[in-house]
Amino acid sequence: MVVVVRIFLAGGTGVIGRALVPALRGAGHTVVATTRREDRIDGLRRLGADGVVVDALDPAALTNAVVDAGPDVVINQLTDLSGGSSGANARLRTEGSRNLANAIRAAGVRGVLAQSIAWAYEDGAGPATEDTPLDVEAAPPRSITVEGVMALEQAMSDSAPATILRYGTLYGPGAWYSRTGLHAEAARAGTWTPALAVTSFLHVDDAVAATVAALEWPVGPVNIVDDDPAETLEWAPRFAQAVGGLIEREALVGTHGGRPVSNARARELGWRPRWSSWRDGFAAL
Repeated sequence: MVVVVRIFLAGGTGVIGRALVPALRGAGHTVVATTRREDRIDGLRRLGADGVVVDALDPAALTNAVVDAGPDVVINQLTDLSGGSSGANARLRTEGSRNLANAIRAAGVRGVLAQSIAWAYEDGAGPATEDTPLDVEAAPPRSITVEGVMALEQAMSDSAPATILRYGTLYGPGAWYSRTGLHAEAARAGTWTPALAVTSFLHVDDAVAATVAALEWPVGPVNIVDDDPAETLEWAPRFAQAVGGLIEREALVGTHGGRPVSNARARELGWRPRWSSWRDGFAAL
């Protein structure tokens, strides 16, 4: 991708966005970051970004914001997770990404990085690579997430040369898997029942480091996960213990899904997770 001078960060106040702004500034880049709330502008400024209030579901306002910013690269970190609704997040991935793609074309942006996920692949025994098909045959409610991911990746790839970052399940500061996150609260309340699956985790700090590095990566999808995919029966009790909760193995029932995800391509590009295993990462929460 191009050498970056000016970046438009769509989604500057999410879990990754908040940590990404100072990392980008530390790498010498100028950042314009978005938020939907006026009361978060000062926080973005303190992090080192020029903040702009805009809703990605407002196409005209979003186009104006991107054109006015005049960025070299757009980084799409848009999420809608505050209410815990996969439907709301899928809508933002679909409609918000389409609006952002149109804005990117209108502004003549030269490159795109986009947040995606590493758990939308079809089931299988071996580790999923970037060439593994997405789970297009998924049944609801999983299909809502997969369809949103497909729409996001297609829109971003059609807008400009795009690197798609398929993050693993995030844990760490601000994430649902953190000491103050949604899953920790449920674990302490005794109401947490995670689905049985193979999960590939990713620490927030490693997601940020990969995103900064990806400004120099080639186009296409890249899995950003740690080195230690694990079954729910293995990782869930450790997470619950780390956050002061408890989960009984007998509560972990249901249909098994998911598969390991390979980070070989990211490693070929020079990225290494600082937290190579969730085991160490959970212990440090």
